[in-house]
Amino acid sequence: MKSLADLLSTGDLRGKRVLVRSDLNVPLEGTTITDDGRIIASVPTIKALSEAGARVIVSAHLGRPKGAPEDKYSLAPVAARLGELLGCDVVFATDTVGESAQAAVAGATDGDVVLLENLRFNAGETGKTAEDRAEFAGQLAALADVFVSDGFGVVHREQASVFDVARLLPSAVGGLVETEVAVLRRLTTEPERPYAVVLGGAKVSDKLAVIDNLIQTADRLLIGGGMVFTFLKAQGHEVGKSLLEQDQVEAVKGYLDQAQERGVEIVLPVDVIAATEFSADADHEVVGIDAIPADRMGLDIGPKSSELFAQKLADCRTVFWNGPMGAFEMEPYAAGTAALAKALVEITADGALTVVGGGDSAAAVRQLGFTDDQFGHISTGGGASLEYLEGKDLPGLAVLDES
Repeated sequence: MKSLADLLSTGDLRGKRVLVRSDLNVPLEGTTITDDGRIIASVPTIKALSEAGARVIVSAHLGRPKGAPEDKYSLAPVAARLGELLGCDVVFATDTVGESAQAAVAGATDGDVVLLENLRFNAGETGKTAEDRAEFAGQLAALADVFVSDGFGVVHREQASVFDVARLLPSAVGGLVETEVAVLRRLTTEPERPYAVVLGGAKVSDKLAVIDNLIQTADRLLIGGGMVFTFLKAQGHEVGKSLLEQDQVEAVKGYLDQAQERGVEIVLPVDVIAATEFSADADHEVVGIDAIPADRMGLDIGPKSSELFAQKLADCRTVFWNGPMGAFEMEPYAAGTAALAKALVEITADGALTVVGGGDSAAAVRQLGFTDDQFGHISTGGGASLEYLEGKDLPGLAVLDES
């Protein structure tokens, strides 16, 4: 596939309209951006194109609107923040391919940056078939001369702005996506060992495919978060009111047996923080995994588990982490995630490759006071990272190989 460097090396981008698919899907509280990590990550590609004299048209989505405009999902706050980071005015089009977008693009001069309104305000963006997406993809492609795919968080989606547009325009991969793929390739192609994978988050069903694949490649799997209670149940423990996917217990038993056969170490918590309800104000206590009260739910790994996980990571040379260890957004249940992040920071300083796999994990480390440069890499795409590690072909990458 053609790279951003290939595009820039031609020296003929000046005056060209370049449509960039970025991932600007940031968390908002009202109109306040609470984590601008994805915007920051998008800046280098946009800036490089702008400095090369291209007329840059940025496209992105925010949240999950149902194919029609919704004020709470507007990219207007993102346009303002993007302009601050670029150090220039960003022209914000108030629609995706309509009059505002067409006027903004027509009025752009060399080096200008235009941000289109939320792509998912148009039902064609997420259409189930190529026919459903064709009209919208064609309208997007008509705005530009060249397409650059730089939204790693969406390359696992077969959507109009990711997949179909790449077939309609000369296309290249952006710097962000290129970096993400290079890092993930290091995790799947002869990683330096010991290689540990830490999985957390709410549902084990979201991670079954990646667990299945990682049992073939990792040396250790450390399991925390809400998904751990299905593992504990599979081992015969009672889990009280903790999150449990009963229909996945047998599958988890199978993975535990498979890991044992292959010599892959599965590390589970030995204690948890058990609360009477899902609330920061709820009564909570540290209990062993064999003593979770029937009327309580586990909301974080406990202090002994934090120490155990740190010990299991101390000698690792490669670590991939996806999913927090508990309900980190509530202070009483943030210690496990913070302890894990601290352990990764320490081995990163010693030369290990540590990859934080996007989504809630990335938000957690920033919220807990860590900085991106304390880790080897913080991914912008949790779902895309997991699908890559599952060994799946990602449509948004595969289509670029056709270019």
